[in-house]
Amino acid sequence: MSSLRITQVRSRNGADRGQRATLRSLGLRRIGHSVERSESDQVRGMVHAVRHLVKVERA
Repeated sequence: MSSLRITQVRSRNGADRGQRATLRSLGLRRIGHSVERSESDQVRGMVHAVRHLVKVERA
C-alpha cells in the first residue's frame, strides 16, 4: 500500500468541532506540520472532511 503525506496549510480556527477532531486524529498540530499515513479508506475519508485545510501528496 502507498502512503500519503498530509500537511496542514490553513488554520483550524473557524473550523467546526468535527473538523478540529479530524485534524487531531490525523496527528496534525499546527500549520506546516506534516504526517505520513498509509493510504486507506478511513484516512482518505478524514482527508476529504478537511480538504480545505490540508495539502495531500503521495509519499
